[in-house]
Amino acid sequence: MTGVGADDDIPLCERKTVTDFCYLLDKSKQLFNGLRDLPQYGHKQWQSYFGRTFDIYTKLWKFQQQHRQVLDNRYGLKRWQIGEVASKIGQLYYHYYLRTSETSYLNEAFSFYSAIRQRSYYHQVNKEDRPELVVKKLRYYARFIVVCLLLNKMDLVKVLVKELSEEIEDYTQRFNTEDQLEWNLVLQEVAAFVEADPLMLLNDDNAVVVISNRLQEGGVPPLEQGMVVGQLTLADALIVGNCNNQVKFSELTIDMFRMLQALEREPVNLATQSSKPGTLVREDSYTLPVTLYEPNEKPAKRENPHKYLLYKPTFSQLYTFLSASFKELPANSVLLVYLSATGVFPTGRSESEGPYDFGGVLTNTNRDVVNGETAQKRSQAQKEMHCLHPGDLFPFTRKPLFIIVDSSNSTAYKNFSNLFGQPLVCLLSPTVYPKSMQDQCQRGSLFTLFLYNPLMGFLSVCGLSSMRYGLWEKAQELLRKVFHDIGQMITSSRAIDQAYLQFYGDEFLRLLMIRFVFCCTTLRLHKLFREARSLPESYPPLPKQEMVESSLLQKHVLELAAMLDVQNLFSDGMLDNY
Repeated sequence: MTGVGADDDIPLCERKTVTDFCYLLDKSKQLFNGLRDLPQYGHKQWQSYFGRTFDIYTKLWKFQQQHRQVLDNRYGLKRWQIGEVASKIGQLYYHYYLRTSETSYLNEAFSFYSAIRQRSYYHQVNKEDRPELVVKKLRYYARFIVVCLLLNKMDLVKVLVKELSEEIEDYTQRFNTEDQLEWNLVLQEVAAFVEADPLMLLNDDNAVVVISNRLQEGGVPPLEQGMVVGQLTLADALIVGNCNNQVKFSELTIDMFRMLQALEREPVNLATQSSKPGTLVREDSYTLPVTLYEPNEKPAKRENPHKYLLYKPTFSQLYTFLSASFKELPANSVLLVYLSATGVFPTGRSESEGPYDFGGVLTNTNRDVVNGETAQKRSQAQKEMHCLHPGDLFPFTRKPLFIIVDSSNSTAYKNFSNLFGQPLVCLLSPTVYPKSMQDQCQRGSLFTLFLYNPLMGFLSVCGLSSMRYGLWEKAQELLRKVFHDIGQMITSSRAIDQAYLQFYGDEFLRLLMIRFVFCCTTLRLHKLFREARSLPESYPPLPKQEMVESSLLQKHVLELAAMLDVQNLFSDGMLDNY
């Protein structure tokens, strides 16, 4: 105890309060640290542990509220210590979001992080001669920025980056530390991440408008009467990122960041939908909703597919996550694998042409990668260990599998075999972009941009970087009609592979397939995309004439180009077949 006076002078009840607080604090730290040892894969093993951790933090938070005066006088409780508890709760919510993919928990993490800043819990840290406390403050800022990025609170991100920059400068001036370069790199990464957005939307007052790209109510063409589609549901998604030199922040590349949002619904606030809302007692009373650790009581909708975010995984890590996801995939469900990675090409002619002879994508950058492609310094007979070949995914085609490959060697996955007759679709990016567009790859792939926000992708290929919000809304209205027509083409086509229809019943997969068709038609009409390598492909192939080369779709694309005054960039006649 750090209170005033000797222990003997402290009343027994107050001594017990301090003892109980120390117990709760130690127990909470112990459980929090134990979260690191939990397996990152699988759905069930971690839930009870998270429940116990939330439970102890709820008790700790309420306890410090109820006994603040005693803890101030007898324990010497500092505001930064309260901030540290709040920060841990924010981290718990963020990690719960990562585990469940429920965007509602991002709002809860934001509430705690925001309260720390508003109440200046870490304000006194800079006056203490303890660099480790300042590092806690810097890490809090970095975590807060990640949550704000995921919630598209871009104005606040810019404010936080400025504050973090000032904190880092103060930290490095006061303490001669070895991590100065590390923190400066964090600043550079987040600044590049914010600037990676290819479009600035402006309202009539020239203020920037921030839009959400998550799935919203009415954002998908509905299923219409008479449409015969499958009943499959997207349950799990592996999002893998290893693009050389691509903008990243906190083990999240810009492509991964965009794809994870394309697989989420707009978040709702848990407090508005919980049947047992926390009771707000006083200034610091951020309580945890009971729903979090009562498994029978869930938010009104549990419709986001569960996601694993894998940044530069080794082959063994990736296979472990794939296997766990495959094992726990519910009946009538789909596993999605998204690969945004550098291409690995075959090193020489092979007598056979099997699923391991076309190369694949690199999942883990090692020393043998130079300028984005693998330099084979080892024996030519050896294949790259961390390359994910099409053949590596064959075992997982025993269940419905949806694959998206964004890579310079995406076409390796054209050589897929559906050995088990289950629904299987591969959407494949262009392997080469026109020279004028190659320098934009660092800010994220054009192909993923189309799947994330097709209008943004369209504007990007047209070289438009700013736009009035009113025009954006008109263009979106036109796109809704286009997507409706694409949906009808998919479901009415007699030539289309049945796998597309099997996946069409799921809203996320429906939207991805529709956006893919729009991307194909747009790039086919664009004058710069003249090579076959510069166009997306798919396995099984989509029927060209009645879909990606459809005169109706071409008319729609030219209509959109005219609306944006960029029709000169597009061919206006029927194109030759590639």
